[in-house]
Amino acid sequence: MTVRVALVDDEPLIRSGLAAVIGAEPDLEVVGEAGDGSEVLDLVGRTSPDVVLMDVRMPRLDGIAATRALVRAGSAARVLVLTTFTNDDHVFEALAAGADGFLLKRSTPEEVLHGIRTVARGESLLFPDAVRELARRHVGAEAADHPGLARLTAREGDVLRLMAAGLSNAEIAAELVVGVETVRSHVAAVLAKTGTRDRTQAVVLAYRSGFVPT
Repeated sequence: MTVRVALVDDEPLIRSGLAAVIGAEPDLEVVGEAGDGSEVLDLVGRTSPDVVLMDVRMPRLDGIAATRALVRAGSAARVLVLTTFTNDDHVFEALAAGADGFLLKRSTPEEVLHGIRTVARGESLLFPDAVRELARRHVGAEAADHPGLARLTAREGDVLRLMAAGLSNAEIAAELVVGVETVRSHVAAVLAKTGTRDRTQAVVLAYRSGFVPT
């Protein structure tokens, strides 16, 4: 199955470089490009990508607002934001808005391809140390008394903490000595109880609320 990718960046050179790297892969296809976040809804509507690779900083409409617009529109596309610095507060805001992960612009081609395939599978692409550092500046936000977190069972809480540490379902299963299907059930319960739409949103909530210490 081919993963359809849309590129959104205000620098044509970056778009062309990414397109060359992605287009060389037999399981990936670049289906469209845009130079600003204001073009994202139209681009996604026309091309139906599985993954949107999006710059977090753009001149008219940034990646945060564009991601938020996609979520409001009910788009199924996964969003992977691009940033220059790991300590960019815009990254955390983009994750809170609905992005599924982030990559540095200095990432190797192999890292970019791995990131696209990871989020296309429905997993998050988070770097625990970087997210934890960003979260330190956002702890105590409106999520502090989120009732859903209090309803988690002890095992569900363990799963959420391991998710925040960047572990995949298979790695969580190995850590807790349970089956992968059991982990998937726990993850589903975490999302349902917290009202978050995916793993990334659950992890952002866990950090912002202080459920996972930073």
